[in-house]
Amino acid sequence: MSQLSSLEELGNADVAAQPEAPVHVQKLDKFGRAYATGKRKDAVARVWVKPGSGKIIVNDKDYTAYFARPVLQMVLRQPIVATDRDGQFDIIATVAGGGLSGQAGAVRHGISKALTYYEPGLRAVLKKGGFLTRDSRTVERKKYGKAKARRSFQFSKR
Repeated sequence: MSQLSSLEELGNADVAAQPEAPVHVQKLDKFGRAYATGKRKDAVARVWVKPGSGKIIVNDKDYTAYFARPVLQMVLRQPIVATDRDGQFDIIATVAGGGLSGQAGAVRHGISKALTYYEPGLRAVLKKGGFLTRDSRTVERKKYGKAKARRSFQFSKR
């Protein structure tokens, strides 16, 4: 490693020493599907994406039957709508743990990751929308001497 003594030398320094940006390539299994794992709170979703008619199946049920609330259905479909791929992919997901809200977030995270594995060009759109970031917020644990995580027992002077 050579020492640089002036700013001019820094400008003329070897540019090849900088690391290259990672090249994202398509990752498919032997059935032509892209697989990804999504997580949110205590929920973990395993998601497979393949070309198809736009069916979304969660735990062997249609997603509208599994997630009855329209808000959860909207959360689930956000990455598909953001990338304009509505009706182009069949999505199969198995999700366990947590509640319905966490499960919907986990499936959304899994769909986003699987879409980037199937079509790496979509990564920029999904990353800008914040769909590839794992929301790491979880429930805080209960502490001893407390009623809940932070809530104290009621104070009595007498």
